[in-house]
Amino acid sequence: MNVTFEQRPSLHGFQIGIASLDAEKSLNALSLPMIEALDAQLKAWADDPQIACVVLRGNGPKAFCAGGDVVQLVKNCLEHPGEVPPLARRFFADEYRLDHRIHTYPKPFICWAHGHVLGGGMGLMQGAAIRIVTPSSRLGMPEINIGLYPDVGGSWFLSRLPGKLGLFLGMTASGINARDALDLGLADRCLLESQQSELLEGLVQINWQEQAPAQLNSLLKSLENQAQSEQPQAQWLPRRARIDAVLDQADLPAAWQALSTLQDDSDPLLAKAAKTLTAGCPLTAHLVWQQIERGRSMSIADVFRMEYAMSLNCCKYPEFAEGVRARLIDKDQSPNWHWKDVSAISTDIVEAHFAPAWDGPHPLADL
Repeated sequence: MNVTFEQRPSLHGFQIGIASLDAEKSLNALSLPMIEALDAQLKAWADDPQIACVVLRGNGPKAFCAGGDVVQLVKNCLEHPGEVPPLARRFFADEYRLDHRIHTYPKPFICWAHGHVLGGGMGLMQGAAIRIVTPSSRLGMPEINIGLYPDVGGSWFLSRLPGKLGLFLGMTASGINARDALDLGLADRCLLESQQSELLEGLVQINWQEQAPAQLNSLLKSLENQAQSEQPQAQWLPRRARIDAVLDQADLPAAWQALSTLQDDSDPLLAKAAKTLTAGCPLTAHLVWQQIERGRSMSIADVFRMEYAMSLNCCKYPEFAEGVRARLIDKDQSPNWHWKDVSAISTDIVEAHFAPAWDGPHPLADL
């Protein structure tokens, strides 16, 4: 199942639960068995009075988690053209239940998010009470490249970023470094990769019976002070004013056009973002615009319920399968999008992605 679990003894009979994603070759991409195993263990630890704190990490030097196993999903989609494949119904329901569990976890939950933290990895990280990045962290929501959209709670955390930055990051798949993550409220602490063992040793030494929050905070502050000088330079907050101005548009086609004009910009980061957008999926951009508009006023549970409908419908329509084929299966990097012109995508097509794709009550009604 490529997830390992460990319990380390602490003071007064308490224990620290450590869950490690262990699929290093795939950069810890989430499969359905990994999701199910992780959710079951986190539930057990939440109910166990001896577990004082939980740590979630990824094995290997390159990634905490580079997303979900979309290749298997798309293979299932191709076997059920025009329908919602059975794997999609189960995969997205279980993944969003896991993410929601982390968002609502009753105990201190620490996520060590080093290296690549993409898509499904962001879903795991953003619900954690304490989100730790390192100088190697590269966060992002790259779904516009594969014809999906920033799910796993992206409607929640992107819509709450300053100004138009959430819209920009969702439309351009731009990378977020450790300093950016702190600036934008997508991380809480930046530590060095070498400090993970110190953190775990410190957690074991906390007296969880007396003023535990203060002890945990002191431990994290002490470690963070040692890592202060290694943080990378901020990329996105210094560019916020310009991004806000460019994306101050009445609708998505106008925003797409405004960003596209930056392909030859003198700012290499903005030029790269514009090029990624113009090679990306026009339908995805419409979904990003809508999910951020709607997600601002939603609870986290309602966000996952909305995204469940969106994800199932993405499996029915052709863009997701074509994007994954071009980027990850055949790797020709030339997706042949069904809807090529962003201005020609009708409101009806966009709205259809938010419609229920099941009979009866919502499968996530109990969140």
